[in-house]
Amino acid sequence: MDYDTLLQLLGSTLRLGTPLLLACLAGLFSERAGIFDIGLEGKMLMAAMTSAAVAALTGSVWVGLAAGIAGSLLMAAIHGIASITFRGNQLISGVALNFIASGITVLVAQSLFRQGGRTPPLTGDARFSPITLPFAEQLQAVPVLGPLYHDVISGHPILVYVALLCVPATWWLLYRTRFGLRLRAVGENPAAVDTAGISVIAMRFAAVAITGVLCGLAGAYMSTALQAGFGREMTAGRGYIALAALIFAKWRPWQALGATMLFGFFQALALRPDVVQGVAGVKVPVSALDALPYILTVLVLAGFVGKAIPPRAGGEPYVKER
Repeated sequence: MDYDTLLQLLGSTLRLGTPLLLACLAGLFSERAGIFDIGLEGKMLMAAMTSAAVAALTGSVWVGLAAGIAGSLLMAAIHGIASITFRGNQLISGVALNFIASGITVLVAQSLFRQGGRTPPLTGDARFSPITLPFAEQLQAVPVLGPLYHDVISGHPILVYVALLCVPATWWLLYRTRFGLRLRAVGENPAAVDTAGISVIAMRFAAVAITGVLCGLAGAYMSTALQAGFGREMTAGRGYIALAALIFAKWRPWQALGATMLFGFFQALALRPDVVQGVAGVKVPVSALDALPYILTVLVLAGFVGKAIPPRAGGEPYVKER
């Protein structure tokens, strides 16, 4: 495998890992506050449909992005009301949202566009275009680092860079602010937080809202940047992969970046069977390569990556003592 092929793989890894990273950070906020959210997949799917549909109707990708975030926030609000206000089972609520999103997205897209549950192809201002970073063209001739900057770091839609910036922002918010300290405390010992006069319900709803925004960005990226429109079940299990990456990262933001990029690398490999054949020396079936991210997900969830301890109050509704 030559250097140019490696750069192509790394560039694809960054593009394919972006929705996983955003969804993983979304789950990080939710689960750190004690709310298990299996519904990341449904939020991403809803955001992908609403952003693509609104972008197609208005011709503005930014209006589509806002609509995608709003659609994801609506799903997050439903999950929050079910699991926080009514103290319902968080896992069942998340799974139910995934089923709802799976059906309603196709129904709405079919009603609006009559294209088999898809949106029209997005072009022009209705889609995010790649951004060329400063000096990318000038530095391309520099050995090793020039092509790395030009082909891997530069040339991505703006949401890729937003996702990367979300990692240090998440670390700072969780570990360097009063809000982050309270959020983590709510996921570990909500009774102690309540005793200190802090609203557990408000903190958990704040975490669920942040989850909705990040899932909205992930879904909008998939339909308006990674692809040019919405298609049925286009998230293809990425919400579940993001949850596996979150466990792999042990609920830490910087480790989440590495875990999601690892999954993204496997997805990039699935698109280049010629590279795998050249390195391994044997022809690997395309279906086996497509299954690599899901196989890794099963291995992570089965505990082959070591013991991962979730927040102690995770998945448990808080009942205030009287």
